[in-house]
Amino acid sequence: MIFKNNLLPKNLQQYEKLYKQSIDNPELFWTDVAESFIWKSKWSKVVDFDFSKPSFKWFTDAKLNITENCLDRHVEAHPDKTAIIFEPNDPNQPAEHISYRELHSRVCKFSNVLKNNNIQKGDRVCIYLPMVPELAIAVLACARVGAIHSVVFAGFSSSALSARINDASCKMVLTSDGSFRGNKTIDLKSIVDEALKDCDCVDSVIVLNRINSGITLNKNEKWWNDELDKVDDYFPAEIMDSEDPLFILYTSGSTGKPKGMVHSSGGYMVYTAYSFKNVFDYDDDDIYWCTADIGWITGHSYIVYGPLLNGATTMMFEGVPSYPDFGRFWEICEKHKVNQFYTAPTAIRALAKHPLDFVNKYDLSSLKVLGTVGEPINEEAWNWYNENIGKNKCPIVDTWWQTETGGIMITSLANVTEGKPTFATKPMMGIQPVLFDENGNEFDDNNKNGILGIKYPWPSIARTIYGDHERYKNVYFSAYPGYYFPGDGAFRDEYGNYRITGRVDDVVIVSGHNLGTAPIEDVINMHDNVVESALVGYPHDIKGNALYAFVILKDDSKKDDIEVEINKLISKTIGPIAKPEKIQLVPGLPKTRSGKIMRRILRKIASGEKDNFGDISTLLNPEIVEQIVEGSQ
Repeated sequence: MIFKNNLLPKNLQQYEKLYKQSIDNPELFWTDVAESFIWKSKWSKVVDFDFSKPSFKWFTDAKLNITENCLDRHVEAHPDKTAIIFEPNDPNQPAEHISYRELHSRVCKFSNVLKNNNIQKGDRVCIYLPMVPELAIAVLACARVGAIHSVVFAGFSSSALSARINDASCKMVLTSDGSFRGNKTIDLKSIVDEALKDCDCVDSVIVLNRINSGITLNKNEKWWNDELDKVDDYFPAEIMDSEDPLFILYTSGSTGKPKGMVHSSGGYMVYTAYSFKNVFDYDDDDIYWCTADIGWITGHSYIVYGPLLNGATTMMFEGVPSYPDFGRFWEICEKHKVNQFYTAPTAIRALAKHPLDFVNKYDLSSLKVLGTVGEPINEEAWNWYNENIGKNKCPIVDTWWQTETGGIMITSLANVTEGKPTFATKPMMGIQPVLFDENGNEFDDNNKNGILGIKYPWPSIARTIYGDHERYKNVYFSAYPGYYFPGDGAFRDEYGNYRITGRVDDVVIVSGHNLGTAPIEDVINMHDNVVESALVGYPHDIKGNALYAFVILKDDSKKDDIEVEINKLISKTIGPIAKPEKIQLVPGLPKTRSGKIMRRILRKIASGEKDNFGDISTLLNPEIVEQIVEGSQ
């Protein structure tokens, strides 16, 4: 255990006392937490911030390398402890157990590979890999070298990939010949080849042979294992400043191109490690499994960094919950005696649709803590999870946080604070949430809905949007000056528990993925026969939310196959995750006299409402609402 007992509350009273200390004297509190880590040199100042710029600096002038805290200290303390359990897509293939000693060796070897291929401190490296150990190793090797990793989920299209490579001016791409996903293989290399046609910044590509597809490499491309054969496993970690960037991770914006959120080395380390330990009540011999992909922030913070910083055993799963059948998650839990299980409400709802035989044939008695992430969980799914997976004995931590926050912000703490169905509940130590009314005024009343804000910085807050600090300011710090604005609404009950009520901007959370509506609309509008489109989210039994597209055509006589063509265009340009569940062809869109689309009305129609649209007389074209409603039948 890396944290002192006085930093780990054991009951609600201790949480309340520690939380009060963290709010009353945040600098002293975060000093105590930060003292738990190995630093090359300590900080001259704990925090320096200015919401108006905005500027956030934590542990100023401190020097460190996060991998020494993830690896070296644990190699010294318990070298043979399992760091990563890798469960392959194919259940007939054996799992791989990687000790801290072996992980350290493999990270150092790949650090030498990066160095041999001219990657230096500050260079950006794009990682486009399936969920295999080499993905975690590549992330850690970049951090050890001081390079900034930019992991792109290996389900994005070539154009989405090239946009992210170019935005960060990545010097290298790490990929594989393909990936296994259920009963399919996916040709990742051809996606990379297509993406690189538009990327002049890339000097080299290193390719992992994962599916033995027999491909031939192009110029400036090398095989992963060939490069490993040239190096040894000694690599002293690069000394980094606390505020040096650790990684860039892209998240969808409500307008324009994706936002490359930049996270720092020191603050991110301190917060992810501390939140992991407290939220999941992790004990030293536990087996922890987060089912996310490392391509998302959940995987960065709570598969790789948070667990490894704590010397935990963390699992990586290559496959999907439905292969070879819908009992795969529970088979893995039994096989590895998983203690903490962290997944998305979307997965829970999907699995709950299938017979309980898929659950009941497995022994889930090892489970101690359940978690959810990515979106608010509905009560029906919460109850199914509690009764059938947790057997009414496992606390459920419903975690609210974002790519931008770096770590969990509002949640119950397992075996410490009380959970409540549909509520994220209490703020983490050091987090100061507030609610605003419709006029932008902060209010203290409970049992009320409001717009969520955070009024004091925390160590893992994103420092900027890569290459566009003005956008960072406008998106997160302009709506409510002096606060961080996450774009979510919330309800606070009489006990101070928070329930996240959904986005208040044009971002829709689908299956736990933030999807900006504007970029998808831009793609739909690229179709030769589309005049204009509007995209909204609506409730979906499995996904939580799904996308509903309203589309105006130039020529209605050419509407055959239009839905297939639009979805193909979206899949090619952004990726399959962005395809609308429904596409409705409409004669027009409800607009104000200034030309703004009234998405509030479209959301209601998408949700099945036939009336109760409020006063629509002020619309430029009020008659269009009834026509859209008729067409939605």
